[in-house]
Amino acid sequence: MAAPSSSGLEVLLGTLQNAGDMESMLNILNVLDELLSAGTDRRIHHMISKGGSEALLTALVNSARSFTPNYTILLPLLHLLAKVGHRDRQIGLKAQKADAVLVVLGLLRQNVENARRAAACLWVLRVFCSSVTTAELLGKNRGLDVVFRLMSPHTTKHLRTVKAAADAFTAMLCSKMNCRTAVAKGYIADLLKLYEDWHNNDTNLKNVPIRRALLYCLHLAASSSVGRDAIVAVDGISLLFQTTQTCLTMKGLESLVEPAIQLMRKCNPKIPLPLTSDRSAYSFPLPSRPVDDWEADLELYDGSSEDDSEEDAENEEPDNRDYEDDLETDVNKLRPRPEPDRPLEQLGQYVHLCPELHHDFQDLDSSSEVDESSDDDSILEGESNYKLNDHRNSASPSIRENHFKTNDFHKHYFGCSRKGQEGQSSMVDRLLEKYGTSIPNHDPRLYAATAADTKSIAGYSILAFPDFWGHLPPQEQEPMAKRPPHVQRKKVFEDLKRVICPEDMINKVVFDMDEPSLQCPSDVCPSSLRFFSKFESGNLRKAIQVRSHEYDLILNADVNSSAHCQWFYFEVSGMMANVPYRFNIINCEKGNSQCNYGMQPVLYSVREALEGRPHWLRTGSEICYYRNNFCPRRGQKHPFYTLTFTVTFRHEDDVCYLAYHYPYTYTTLQTHLKMLEKSVDPRKVFFRHQNLCDTLGGNSCSLVTITACPTSRAWKHLHQLRNRPCVVLTARVHPGESNASWVLKGTLEFLCSDDPVAESLREAYIFKIVPMLNPDGVINGKDMEFSAVMPMEMIQLFGFSVVKYMLLRREVPLPHRRQNI
Repeated sequence: MAAPSSSGLEVLLGTLQNAGDMESMLNILNVLDELLSAGTDRRIHHMISKGGSEALLTALVNSARSFTPNYTILLPLLHLLAKVGHRDRQIGLKAQKADAVLVVLGLLRQNVENARRAAACLWVLRVFCSSVTTAELLGKNRGLDVVFRLMSPHTTKHLRTVKAAADAFTAMLCSKMNCRTAVAKGYIADLLKLYEDWHNNDTNLKNVPIRRALLYCLHLAASSSVGRDAIVAVDGISLLFQTTQTCLTMKGLESLVEPAIQLMRKCNPKIPLPLTSDRSAYSFPLPSRPVDDWEADLELYDGSSEDDSEEDAENEEPDNRDYEDDLETDVNKLRPRPEPDRPLEQLGQYVHLCPELHHDFQDLDSSSEVDESSDDDSILEGESNYKLNDHRNSASPSIRENHFKTNDFHKHYFGCSRKGQEGQSSMVDRLLEKYGTSIPNHDPRLYAATAADTKSIAGYSILAFPDFWGHLPPQEQEPMAKRPPHVQRKKVFEDLKRVICPEDMINKVVFDMDEPSLQCPSDVCPSSLRFFSKFESGNLRKAIQVRSHEYDLILNADVNSSAHCQWFYFEVSGMMANVPYRFNIINCEKGNSQCNYGMQPVLYSVREALEGRPHWLRTGSEICYYRNNFCPRRGQKHPFYTLTFTVTFRHEDDVCYLAYHYPYTYTTLQTHLKMLEKSVDPRKVFFRHQNLCDTLGGNSCSLVTITACPTSRAWKHLHQLRNRPCVVLTARVHPGESNASWVLKGTLEFLCSDDPVAESLREAYIFKIVPMLNPDGVINGKDMEFSAVMPMEMIQLFGFSVVKYMLLRREVPLPHRRQNI
């Protein structure tokens, strides 16, 4: 049947408002009901646009206010109004304007004993409560009392009315005022009793929709703090926990599990992190800036950056989005060369950062190779002494007999100090002699010697075994982990047991960076795992044993801050083989994680490494990331999230390392650059490793220059080299993004290789590479820190000193070739 024209619909609606006889109104209502039932939502929206809601409301008020209301008309009118109002977002305000809200509430009061009429009124009231002001109007006129009377305990009669009453009551609780009224009148406790009664008596599972509607009532009540407090006060979490345990065992009750668990999570009281302070355990005094000023600045930065980006995205013109990637097609849109932001004379002080422009290349005229000796030769060829720090038993028989076990290679044995007794063979030397190592572009002795020059805020003096020993890449491509169904629900349910059964919790601190006696707790907690993170790039502040094989882990915030907790890298030992251990990192800050989509942490086993398999491996099962009930001690509004994963270790009493991603330390970079510089052919590859600047922590920010040496010292060859365009590569402005360092490591090795493509790139470009823009953040195991230790001024120094100089150097006349440049 063809849809009626707009004029025909307007005639029907006008007649409905002014019809004086019952037969005409019934006919019009039947026609409208057939039209709306046979079509789609488009017909309902079309009727709303033509004033259909107002016409129905007017007809309802006129019919209800008659001396004897005729329910032969009112019932179909209420049904049709509920159907239309469900699609009309303004139905609540329209009902108030037509004085229909209190009219329907009056009809409900008159028909409490008539289930059919009461259900029709409840459906309409539920629709009206889409407006908060309408819900408050009903609450002021004792609408909550009338509706709650219809929510009876378990019964086999009038089920549709009970369900409608629960839905209407839920809709009315969207108002905070109504929620407070419901709490004051004790309705929250009564709702829990109703839910328990329906749960215990609904043995045939025919009334699951009513039970679900009662849960939604409690959900709306829990949206306010008074509602949550009321649920907790009557031990509602325990009741919900017990009923949910029963639901988990029955397939027909699966739809109740999720809302029940979410309700328990919402009502679970907030607990401050078990720390003495939210601030980082480390602080660093900055020039002309008190440490206390940084936290306020970082919080302001965190709260404004995302909002600004979203606002910019919303205000961006669609045309700009479509064409912003195609600017090069229009020459007129290309940006001109930027004007110098400082006098050209000032750029001369940065000439030393471009050594390829003034190198003499005298070795090109010599038939013999030039000896590029440096201070590093003594490190590569000589012997180094290492102090071995054994805090437990430095004179154990196993060491005297030169027999090594995994626990002999605990982190405390590997110090990064150059001091040692001359003439005495160190454990490092004996370790390398016995097991050897063949990690490409890695030398443990050179790494240890380089680590002695690395400066950290905490004064690290211990090397992590994976960084010292090195590792090989994965033997094969590692697939994304498959996530079992309902694993997050399972973990949240286990967390809720802490509130229900606190007596079953151990809650023993086994590692605490703020407490020196718990930083090496092997003797304090012999029955628990042992943790350690006081090494380069390590990040673990506190470990708490909550169950026999479950640990809550707290990460350290960025230096001079109380924010940015995501990167972790720590050591764990003292485990039993083939026993699943659950680790919960409870103060993550991001709203979601790739760990919810198959990403796994990485694990390094010392036992496996000594047996010839030095690999970082993706590990962990039952991995998920979800919001928890912890909060900062100072009461900031931002929530915390839990990253939980279960690890089953293969070896007894092994020493293992767990990390967010494959670690890449500052010392690893410096070691790699030294070995890379030694390996290149100076006649083919121009490789220079320089110090761009010193960080506030006293570490060098490296600058690497790579290009092809000219064929000869002829003027045209030097001219071609000095006019090559520059490619600038940088990484690790955010220390937690260690994957960037691995990408740049491969890039450096490729650019220095004999691959024909690499040779072509070197001949065509000059590569200026800053492989680690934030050395101090990487060393101290931070996540997002870019200004607390290394100011942005130092990062911008690279842009001013190299990029600007490169852009402008073509305007500087080249010296004559006889000037020996």
